[in-house]
Amino acid sequence: MLFSSYIFLFAFLPATLLVYWLLRGSAARLAFLALASYVFYAYWDWRYVPLMIAATSIDWIAGGMIARSDERRRRKLLLTAAITLNVAILGYFKYRGFFLDSLNGLSALLGGGRPFPALRVVLPLGISFYTFSAIAYVVDVYRGTCAPAKNLIHYSAFIAMFPRVTAGPIVRYTDIDDQFANMEPRFTANLAATGLYFFACGLAKKLLVADVLLPHVDNLFATSGSLGFFSSWAAALGYTLQLYFDFSGYSDMAVGAAFFLGFRLPQNFDSPYKATNASQFWRRWHMTLSFWLRDYIFIPLGGSWGTLKMTVRNLMITFLIGGLWHGAGWTFVIWGGLWGFYQSAHLVARRYKLTPSWAWLNRAITFVCVVVAWVFFRAPSVKVAGGILKAMVGLHGFESAHRLSALVGVNFALMIFAGLLWVNFAPNTWEIKLQPRLRYAVVLGLLLGAAILMMSNPSPFLYFQF
Repeated sequence: MLFSSYIFLFAFLPATLLVYWLLRGSAARLAFLALASYVFYAYWDWRYVPLMIAATSIDWIAGGMIARSDERRRRKLLLTAAITLNVAILGYFKYRGFFLDSLNGLSALLGGGRPFPALRVVLPLGISFYTFSAIAYVVDVYRGTCAPAKNLIHYSAFIAMFPRVTAGPIVRYTDIDDQFANMEPRFTANLAATGLYFFACGLAKKLLVADVLLPHVDNLFATSGSLGFFSSWAAALGYTLQLYFDFSGYSDMAVGAAFFLGFRLPQNFDSPYKATNASQFWRRWHMTLSFWLRDYIFIPLGGSWGTLKMTVRNLMITFLIGGLWHGAGWTFVIWGGLWGFYQSAHLVARRYKLTPSWAWLNRAITFVCVVVAWVFFRAPSVKVAGGILKAMVGLHGFESAHRLSALVGVNFALMIFAGLLWVNFAPNTWEIKLQPRLRYAVVLGLLLGAAILMMSNPSPFLYFQF
């Protein structure tokens, strides 16, 4: 079920909120929230609800056993088993086809034929997000930084919570535990206004910007072999903006929907295209994933405590895993490797005081690096990505005015220009301080109304595929 659909906005959400706020007591509300979230998830494919319930139950049991055990060896064994199970489930559904295809390719290269049959398994929606939340839970319980969930209903509501189950943000149990223990007693005007603000902004980002850019970007990537210098940059910049408005729009809607329920989810975007270096970009883009990778992969590997060489190694491993988390394909591996390289290059440059002193130049360099990386993120293959990058450096020549008009067009060019101005100079949704003023209500009403008018044929969110 899409946030940007009639059935969610005019049926599921109001019905769920009505029952949720009529119930008395946190136990009843959380039980209903878990049930409603499973219905929300089942609307996509009910066959994968049992998988989520089974994984949730096992992780809750493992967390409780770890918390009750005083024996270090047993605790570590339980933690290893829980992480292994979560990774195995994710690996089977998300990576089995990729690894078999890679083995077949290697076998063919070595003259060994095709030993493994092709296998395509439907990827359960949101499995990457709720698996990372589950791993964080058992690790935090093991470390003693998180108390185990009070009961299975609490943990089920946490994992399945419909505002964030399909595409994040990646919430940790420590983010929500206190909120479960101190739930809002009633639906207030402040919750309604804040929720409506975030939801309307996110819906507008998705339907009025990302979905408008979508057909232009898809058309350019579909005709990548005929792109020249300007049209290839239009494709790359168009996708750079489309992805930001699509995913940040989803994250805003998730925050807004959670406010309607009385919960506060963490911020996931902080004007990432204003970053002045690669490290800062990842503190601003998909922040909950970035902090997860830092706390559960980079720091356990040794972080930045060792030599420069060891830190570079840790960065490369972390971002290669981050790349694979996004998708089962070599384009994502290269994308992750690029970000590991960017981070390492920035670290070395900073260590030897080689970074430019002008903020505008740092921002420009960082943004170009981001755009180049997004080409691999979007391209269907390494070959297509390489062709577009060659065109972006002028190896495929320059288009005539007529050809450029046919490929890009004035409207798309103006949208790119306006989008670049917006992401570089406008405040983000978290920086705007909401006030009870008529002008705010009018603006939000116009945004919501315009977005609803565009809702007839909504497209899935880009991060649903991850």
